[in-house]
Amino acid sequence: MSETQAHAGRHQLIERLAAQIGSRAAAIEILQKRGHVDAKGNLTAEGRKRDNMTAKERALDRASKASGKPSSAFTYNPKTNTTKLK
Repeated sequence: MSETQAHAGRHQLIERLAAQIGSRAAAIEILQKRGHVDAKGNLTAEGRKRDNMTAKERALDRASKASGKPSSAFTYNPKTNTTKLK
């Protein structure tokens, strides 16, 4: 299991991104730019919403928003954290 797969569950948004990019400080900075973390490093309402999702749920949500199709129209690959249309 890869380091990022170890953080695929709920309430691991910061840890997963930090594992993906190799730096917790950089992860916080990215999440601040996205509006998911405030200046003090606390999750915002949008950040809590994303943090309550698993990696799979976030990937399906991104694909759905980008395509306008329902998340049920996609399959998820946990090894690559990617989705594709069924």
